[in-house]
Amino acid sequence: MLLICCPWCGPRAESEYTCGGEADIVRPSASENLSDAQWGDYLFMRRNPRGPHREQWNHAHGCRRWFVAERDTVSYAFGATTPLGGQAGQGDAR
Repeated sequence: MLLICCPWCGPRAESEYTCGGEADIVRPSASENLSDAQWGDYLFMRRNPRGPHREQWNHAHGCRRWFVAERDTVSYAFGATTPLGGQAGQGDAR
């Protein structure tokens, strides 16, 4: 079983979490001026890198809070977790 470390609750089973996709995506400031193609790129296009990646996760069956986790897309190993816009979390998951 894969454990993910919630910054508030500590390590818990992956079945308690849902993934919210790539982290650090910034909404365009003047979205009313975007073309349909530009708006579509913002909404749907993601990097999908091979290797280390930052993702948003929700502890859906726990504290229900969102946080950012570093995950390697090759090995699926989780690294540090941090609250959204906050300080470093409790660290590595097992």
